[in-house]
Amino acid sequence: MSNTERTRSLLESVHGATFEERGGKRVPRQYGRPERTHKAVRNGVGIIEMAYGVLTITGEDRIEYVDNVVSNRVPKDDGEGCYALLCDPQGRIELDCYIYNANERLLLFVPPGYEAELAAEWREKVFIQDVEITVATDDLAVFGVHGPNATEKVASVLNKIGAPDGSLVFDRGTINDVGVTVIASDDPTGEDGYEIVCSAEETETVFDTLMNYGVGAVPFGTQTWESLTLETGTPLFEYELEGAIPNVLGLRNAVDFEKGCFIGQEVISRVENRGEPSKRLVGLRCAALPEAGAAVTDGEGSIGEVTRAIESPSMEEPIAFALVEYGLETEELAVEVEDEEVAATVTELPFVEGSGRSARVPTY
Repeated sequence: MSNTERTRSLLESVHGATFEERGGKRVPRQYGRPERTHKAVRNGVGIIEMAYGVLTITGEDRIEYVDNVVSNRVPKDDGEGCYALLCDPQGRIELDCYIYNANERLLLFVPPGYEAELAAEWREKVFIQDVEITVATDDLAVFGVHGPNATEKVASVLNKIGAPDGSLVFDRGTINDVGVTVIASDDPTGEDGYEIVCSAEETETVFDTLMNYGVGAVPFGTQTWESLTLETGTPLFEYELEGAIPNVLGLRNAVDFEKGCFIGQEVISRVENRGEPSKRLVGLRCAALPEAGAAVTDGEGSIGEVTRAIESPSMEEPIAFALVEYGLETEELAVEVEDEEVAATVTELPFVEGSGRSARVPTY
């Protein structure tokens, strides 16, 4: 049994985890009592396994090659990272990714299940450039550490270094004699956050240390991830981003409007120069819980649809993201729930203020 398989067995037997498949990867969905777990992360600190697909890019031309493709400027210095998008020629998001400059290689974290296809596509487009693209998903494990006590938690288990200070910057250290990379995240849960990267062979050791040493923590899965990120105004790839134009989502941290050409740049710049997109992403407080895809109306007709909705553990009421007409003139709307229209009110994002602020909160 591999270390990863032993960790899965530990999560299931000791912590009561249930699992789901994401991009061919089996990851924890929840650990029972998801509302209680949500509040424990919001008020303390939690540990989640991040189900990224991972690519490594090496070669002398690695930075230039990736920079020509993605929407943000690829960092040139070791220890720095960025959040970026891969778009189609029409400016619609095909993938989002985190890119880190790790000295002689770039490390890319993409949504699970997309890494092999992306690697194959990029290899076909490499001609005389010195670039080598490798799928490294099975070689690395990534754990997220999130909550108002996340900095204290990370500092309590790291040896010789403190938690990195900043956003999307990283440092190298050890946890229980295991070499790790510690990344300061861009706070997608609305709380202080870090990601711990280690060899897949050391998954069990690192997870055990994060859970049982230093400041106390709770494990959480994708269900709690979705509720935390919705409360704090963070659009996610599988619900809000895929197929959308970045301007529509107000996703300004993912696009450098001053850099040179990238795929989809012409359309994205045209929308930016026009001053407003056709739609915008808003938060709704709802009288009842709608499903994704439910129609949003303004009394005269449909003006958009729900992308994601939850029963908010923090607010104790249904909340939702919705894509609606940009020039919406009223905050009092309705959403379709079981073939009936129920009241919904546009609410300023984030719904919940935490110890951090998500860099993805829509900005127009």
